[in-house]
Amino acid sequence: MRLRNDDNVLVISGRDRGKQGRIQQVMNGGEKVMVEGINVVTRHSKPSANVRQGGIIQKEMPLHASNVMLVCTQCNRPARTSFTILADGVKARVCKRCKEVIE
Repeated sequence: MRLRNDDNVLVISGRDRGKQGRIQQVMNGGEKVMVEGINVVTRHSKPSANVRQGGIIQKEMPLHASNVMLVCTQCNRPARTSFTILADGVKARVCKRCKEVIE
């Protein structure tokens, strides 16, 4: 899985293209991600047992993982990632641009 919770990502396509945010949740086996403050939509809700106050609410919706790109912690630029096995036997993500391990 290339994207994980608390990763900093850049939106590369869609209405919010160019915005950066932190991943809150990865869903559907890594297929969709919830990014903080990105893809905010307006929904109309009726009052119910769960929601006491009805009206217009704003909520974040998931994005497809192909529409975001991981921002490298070392070079602070969006980069593709690869995997490598470190000397201690741990599989780690590596930035293809600067060749540094992404924590």
